[in-house]
Amino acid sequence: MLGLEKKLMKQWEGKSAQELADAPVTALEGLTKEDAEYLDKAFGIKTVRDLAKQKHFKWAQAIVTLAD
Repeated sequence: MLGLEKKLMKQWEGKSAQELADAPVTALEGLTKEDAEYLDKAFGIKTVRDLAKQKHFKWAQAIVTLAD
């Protein structure tokens, strides 16, 4: 596995990185169906890949990396 066991919902454990990237955001531990609906409505995010590529999140990560 990719070392992600505690970061994924049970049904997604053991899946390949490609499968996980195209999985709904609810595959990630702690993200609910309601969270997924909000992310879709607010940012058009449907998949883990969409979440990872979202520009505002990337910008926020860069700022925090520089700050730390």
